[in-house]
Amino acid sequence: MSTSTLTAERRATLHRRIRLIVAFTIVYNVIEAAVAIAAGSVASSAALIGFGLDSSIEVLSAAAVAWQFTRRDPERWETPTLRVIAVAFFALAAYVVTSSVLSLLGGDRPEHSTVGLVLTAVSVIVMPLVSFAERRAGLEVGSTTAVADSKQTLICSYLSAAVLIGLGVNSLFGWWWADAVAGLVIAVFAVREGLEAWKGDACATPIGMILEDEHEHHDHDHDHDHDHVHDDHRHDDARHMH
Repeated sequence: MSTSTLTAERRATLHRRIRLIVAFTIVYNVIEAAVAIAAGSVASSAALIGFGLDSSIEVLSAAAVAWQFTRRDPERWETPTLRVIAVAFFALAAYVVTSSVLSLLGGDRPEHSTVGLVLTAVSVIVMPLVSFAERRAGLEVGSTTAVADSKQTLICSYLSAAVLIGLGVNSLFGWWWADAVAGLVIAVFAVREGLEAWKGDACATPIGMILEDEHEHHDHDHDHDHDHVHDDHRHDDARHMH
């Protein structure tokens, strides 16, 4: 469907749907981060802890961009906000690489984590569904950033799959090094996300875009109503003069 043929009601519905999807993603990531970090600490799993920290930064990224667009001049805060997000991802990558390398060199054997296996398995199932829903709504409404965010969500599901494989291999075959390898995969993703944020492509941009779009849409409607009232006044004045 062409975006030009969308009714105002349908467009508002799609915007609301995208906001709900993004809100769900944030809440899910908060829960995912808390559970992953706790389970990773219990099992001494670098992959699980790194997975949880990555989810935490995703939430902070979304919150930071959402906050940015509550400012009077959001463009002023865009670069500093994205740079902070990028540094956080780079710090995560450094932490996970260090932990994984030390684990490999020291022969640390993470314990089996049922919670970790269930968490990552659920993410592998849920995240692609969320990505599909956001992509579908984004394409219909013509939102490039919503579509981009849906791709980022899908990539996060790949990350979940990598951690799930590492945990599963360790639990089934006792290949302790698989956990550290999964941690290194997380580091690669973190660097990638950090670079994108540094270049100005934050995965949470749709929140800001939608808020801004809604504001512009409201201003447009207000201006249109104002012009309409103004025209009515002019018409009445002309009739009175006549």
